[in-house]
Amino acid sequence: MNAPALLRLSAITILIAGCSIGLLAPVTASAAAPIVKTAAPGYYRMMLGDFEVTALSDGTVSLPVDKILTNTTPAKVDKALGKYYLKSPVETSVNGYLINTGDKLILVDAGAAGLFGPTLGRLTASLTAAGYTPEQVDEVYITHMHGDHVGGLMTGDQRSFPNAIVRADQHDADYWLSQENLDKAPADMKGFFQGAMASLNPYVKAGKFKSFDGDTELVPGIKAVAARGHTAGHSIYMVESKGQKLALWGDLMHVAAVQFDNPGVTIQFDSDSKRAAIARKKAYADAAKNGYLVAGAHLSFPGIGHIRSDGKGYAWVPVNYLVVR
Repeated sequence: MNAPALLRLSAITILIAGCSIGLLAPVTASAAAPIVKTAAPGYYRMMLGDFEVTALSDGTVSLPVDKILTNTTPAKVDKALGKYYLKSPVETSVNGYLINTGDKLILVDAGAAGLFGPTLGRLTASLTAAGYTPEQVDEVYITHMHGDHVGGLMTGDQRSFPNAIVRADQHDADYWLSQENLDKAPADMKGFFQGAMASLNPYVKAGKFKSFDGDTELVPGIKAVAARGHTAGHSIYMVESKGQKLALWGDLMHVAAVQFDNPGVTIQFDSDSKRAAIARKKAYADAAKNGYLVAGAHLSFPGIGHIRSDGKGYAWVPVNYLVVR
C-alpha cells in the first residue's frame, strides 16, 4: 500500500474512533436557555372588502372582575369564569384598531400609555411593527374618554399623532373635559378627568379636535353610532366596505366569559349602568341577527369575531386566523 493510501486509511480510522467516543460520551448543553418573558408587539391584519383592518395590542391589564362587575354576585361571576378556565383577576386585553380605507389611515382608540400601569402602553410599538408610523395617522376616533382609550394620544408632552384630527362625541367632551366636573368629582374619580384632559386638551389647543353628536358618518364607509351608557357619549363605529361590515364596540362589554352569557351584567365603570345594558343588548341582537363581524376593546386580542344566539344569551366565535395575502 502506498503512502497516500495509508494516510487516507489512518484518517478514516481516527474519524471512526472519534465518532465512537462521541457516541459513548454524555451529551450536555453548554448553557441553559434563558427564560425571556417578553412578548413581541402585537398586531393582526385582515381585509374587510377594500379596507385593511389591523388590530393593535396595547397590552393586558389584570382586573378583579368579581369585585367590579355589577348586577350580579361574586359567586355567579366565579362560576361563569370557571366555564372558560378563568378566575379573577382576569388578564384583560386592551385593543385599538387601525383602518386603512385607501384614502385615510384611521385609528380607533389609542390605548393607555402610562395611565393604567406598566403592562399597557404598547399600542404605538404595535402600530410601528405593523408597518405604519404615528405620523401617517390621519384621524383618531375615540369610543369614549376613559384613560385606557385616550392615554396613548400623548407621548410625554407631545402629541403622539401630530398630523391627526381626533374625533369623539360631544357629550363625552362636555363631561370629561369640564373643569367644573373635575372639581365636583369624588377623589377616586378625579384621575379619570385628569387623564382625559391631559390626553385631549393638547389636541383641542392645536385645533386638532373635532367632535360630533350621535350617529354621524365620519368618512365614507365609517359611521359613528351612539351607544351611550358606559359614558355620556360612548360611541361604536360601524365600518363597511363592499358589503362587509365590522362593528368596533369600544367598551360596550368588558368580560366575555360573563357578559355574553348574561348581557345584563354591568360594571362599576359605567356612568349609567341601565343604559349601558340596554345598548349592549341592542348591539348583541343586531350583530347576531345580521352576522357581521364585531371587535371589542377588551375581548382577548385580536378581539375580532362573530356572535351567535345561544339560549338566553350569546356565544363568541373568534375570527378564523388568516394570513392576509
